[in-house]
Amino acid sequence: MKLFKCVLVALMLIPSAVRTDQTSPGAGPVIVLETAKGIIEIETYPEEAPKTVAHVLALIKKGFYNGLRFHRAEPGFVIQIGDPQTRDMTKQASWGTGNSGAPVGVAEITKKRRHIPGAVGMGHSGSAKDASSQFYIMLRASPNLDGRYAVFGKVIKGLDVAAKIQKADVLKKASVRE
Repeated sequence: MKLFKCVLVALMLIPSAVRTDQTSPGAGPVIVLETAKGIIEIETYPEEAPKTVAHVLALIKKGFYNGLRFHRAEPGFVIQIGDPQTRDMTKQASWGTGNSGAPVGVAEITKKRRHIPGAVGMGHSGSAKDASSQFYIMLRASPNLDGRYAVFGKVIKGLDVAAKIQKADVLKKASVRE
C-alpha cells in the first residue's frame, strides 16, 4: 500500500505539461490519428484557437485526411500532413504545396501555447491566416516558431508513434472523440 501511495504522489507531482495520459483543463475534442505505426491522440484548444480547431475538425469529419501521406518527416524535429496531393505518388515533387482550398481566415496565435514537444500547429506558406489543412506535430521544443504559427493542440498519447513516422507514411484514418 505504501508503494501505491508513493507512486500516486509522484504522479501528482509531475507537471501536466509533461504528463500525456489525460487532457488539460479546458481542452476540447480529441483528434485520433490512426497510422500503421500506431495511434496518436491530440487534445485541441478551442478556447485559444476556436476557428482553427473548428476548421480542422470539419475537415476530419469530412474524411479529408484519411489516406493522406505525411509529406514532411524530419527526425527529432517535426512531422507534417495535410496536402491532398500526397495521395498521388507521382506528385511527390510538389508535396507540401497543396491544401484543402479553404483557409482558416484568421491567425489565432497565442502566447499561451508554445512549440514544445507534442505541440500541434497549422502550417502556412507565409501568413497564419492563410493556413488551410496542413498541420504539424513538434518532436522537440522549437521556441523560434512561437508567435509565427497557431498552436491548436498537443499530443496526449502517441508522441513515440509520431517520432517513428517517416515521409510517405499513410494516415489510415483521422477521427474526433468528443
